[in-house]
Amino acid sequence: MANENTPGPVAAVEATDAEAKAPSAKKQKPPQRQKTTVEPARAAAKASAAKSQVAKPRTYSEQEKTGKLKLIEKAITEGKSTLKDAIKSAGISEQTYYNWKRTATPVVQRNEKPVPAGDELADLVQLEKENQKLRKLLAEKLRSENVELRKRLGLD
Repeated sequence: MANENTPGPVAAVEATDAEAKAPSAKKQKPPQRQKTTVEPARAAAKASAAKSQVAKPRTYSEQEKTGKLKLIEKAITEGKSTLKDAIKSAGISEQTYYNWKRTATPVVQRNEKPVPAGDELADLVQLEKENQKLRKLLAEKLRSENVELRKRLGLD
């Protein structure tokens, strides 16, 4: 048996491992700052600064909207500037311009037809009768041409 007091090969290996680990010391992290009561105050100040930087959307009256729309249309028709330039000079965004334009001119619904007056109603009825008559004549003519072409081609 080996003597416990004499260093054998195992003790030599342990010694070399300890020597190898000694020079490679870990990097130490810098000490962390302790949080103080100033931090919440800074956070509140940042939040209020962020709120003040966000611009509140401006609301325009109907007169202002129509005035800006007319100004833009006038600039475009006179050829002074392009649509984008005219919108920028009016101080609104393109999306706002298109929204205003859409709401300013309501779309006529397809189902709604204007009711004609008495004389117009009579004229309308006469035109509808004439239209039906012409459609029938055209259908007869096309049928006769179709029959004639079938005879020429020998399909009947």
